Amino acid sequence: MPVDTPPNVWSATPTPFNKSFDVCRMSTRRLIEHHVRLGVSGLFLLGTCGEGAWMTDRQRTDLVEAAVKYNQGRLKLAVQVTDNSSARIIDNMRWAEALGADIAVIAPPTFFMRPTEQHFLSHYVDAMDRSPLPVGIYDRGTYGPVVVPDAVMAKLYAHERVILIKDSSGNPDRRAIALAAREKRPELLLLNGDEFICDDYMAAGYDGLLLGGGIFNGYMAGQIMTSVQAGDLKAAARIQKRMNKLMWDVYGGKKISCWLAGLKHLLVEMGIFKNTLNYPGYEVSASCAKAIAAALQREADALFPWKAK
Repeated sequence: MPVDTPPNVWSATPTPFNKSFDVCRMSTRRLIEHHVRLGVSGLFLLGTCGEGAWMTDRQRTDLVEAAVKYNQGRLKLAVQVTDNSSARIIDNMRWAEALGADIAVIAPPTFFMRPTEQHFLSHYVDAMDRSPLPVGIYDRGTYGPVVVPDAVMAKLYAHERVILIKDSSGNPDRRAIALAAREKRPELLLLNGDEFICDDYMAAGYDGLLLGGGIFNGYMAGQIMTSVQAGDLKAAARIQKRMNKLMWDVYGGKKISCWLAGLKHLLVEMGIFKNTLNYPGYEVSASCAKAIAAALQREADALFPWKAK
């Protein structure tokens, strides 16, 4: 049975590969079932943690097809459709809709000419106007090669097709823009994507969390939300501190030196993934493997909360 996780905890899930770098369908099935047991509300496929920017069209299709098949409508499925022109984004939106996705998510492009306000607006709005799916906006702030200006972001959040924001900017000014947009459009779902400061964003008024570590820290994230909603900010801060320790153990310390390999190594040890293969080429160091082994013992109640019920 799923644990009692509050609504609006989402996971930006990693992608499992087999030895030939094809999408591992059985690991995808285990991934879905694990998230269902965690009680999360939805999955974000092919995001940064999901390696969507590196994967082939065939791999991307295989992952979404497998996720839709094994999910059977239990979780909302958001799919990244980011590209370098609105024409390509529209094609990706149609592809995602045909495969059974619920939401199309647009992040800043990786390659962009003429970064004027009008060109940015055209890039996003042309696609949103023609999207067959509701749209999510993934704000990476300054963590990517192309930075969308604040004024553009405010206009994008006002668009009637936008229903979800994944705010990974870690920027108070961007947070204020998102909160102002939600004040005018109460239906807009604000999800914090910076998993190291969940308590701050929930206390500021965000609706939930969409985390790259959600597959292993989703239960703790839900506890942070519950504590904030109960007005116990000290408890939320304590859980955040515990969650940060777990993430540093998994990702390779504060320098995040193992990142995807560490995450996938943890999932191998949890019986979900088969290997740590990842496109950026991260590797599991001896110190990272040791820290993960310790974390598995220390945090078993949070990693497998349904077993503690």
